[in-house]
Amino acid sequence: MQGYDEPVYLISAVATMLEIHPQTLRQYEREGLVEPSRTQGRIRLYSQRDIDRMKFILGLTRQMGVNLAGVDIILQLKAQIDAMEVELCQLKESLSKVNRNGSVHISKALVTTTSYDIIIFKSQKVD
Repeated sequence: MQGYDEPVYLISAVATMLEIHPQTLRQYEREGLVEPSRTQGRIRLYSQRDIDRMKFILGLTRQMGVNLAGVDIILQLKAQIDAMEVELCQLKESLSKVNRNGSVHISKALVTTTSYDIIIFKSQKVD
């Protein structure tokens, strides 16, 4: 069984799965939107994570009409949010350890978080 990050899919298989031309995958790689692994012979290999990322990109471009520059910005913002959520979890864990020692009163040590999902609505013209 392959792991989520294990590169196992050839470009032709990914193109077929996503119903896109292999050239589209190459373009997205040139744009820096996806970075497949490479074999010694420079053959592209995609992981399931890469495929899920491509599905997200295709959703933005096909359903929402976002151009590739916009996709890049959205992906950067999403990465920042993900990093902040990881940092927040680490801070909560550190605070929890301090609370076990009784150093900080529990009423002053509450940390809450909200998970953020990026939702983009396509505007519709009303006649």
